[in-house]
Amino acid sequence: MRPRPLYSRVAVRLTATACAAALTLATMLVATALPGGSPPVGAAAAAPRCTTDELVVWLDTRGNGAAGSTYYDLEFTNLSTHACSISGYPGVSALNFSGQQLGNAAGHDAEHPATLITLSSGAAHEGLDGFATGNTATVVLQITDTGNYPPSTCASVAAAGLRVYPPDQTASKIVPFPFGACSRRGPLFLHVEAVQRGIVSD
Repeated sequence: MRPRPLYSRVAVRLTATACAAALTLATMLVATALPGGSPPVGAAAAAPRCTTDELVVWLDTRGNGAAGSTYYDLEFTNLSTHACSISGYPGVSALNFSGQQLGNAAGHDAEHPATLITLSSGAAHEGLDGFATGNTATVVLQITDTGNYPPSTCASVAAAGLRVYPPDQTASKIVPFPFGACSRRGPLFLHVEAVQRGIVSD
């Protein structure tokens, strides 16, 4: 317990009833001052959201093929000097060699619920060597074989890479990676899951 402040040399005595009333009033004042479920004073504040500039976005190209699609791990590594948080779905689209979008942006796969993930500072753990410290999160990216779609609706072409917007960010990163993409809007040949903690693939 904190020591009671000494306001004067005169001892102030409160009855048990007065103490209870004071405690009740203090509780009401705290509840009024913290609307909308705000954390109480002294509670740990959530890490700020990871910005695009603080993240290295890269693709583990060792894909796993299944049922006409290949699944890749799209990684988000925090290389800033402080912890940051990430949650939800990134924006992902295919790009041609001129940097223009091909077809539709990736759809969302609700395989995993969106949860708030805190990434530790990679700068404090020698950057990319800091995987074990929790500075990387993963999104599973599904790329569907364009041969699954009629040529008239897909018009398959070679993509040069991916444009990736980290969750809740308006700035993007380019990830070079050649693959088959639909050049026409319509088929959802890309899908992403919500961000997961750590490196997902073996």
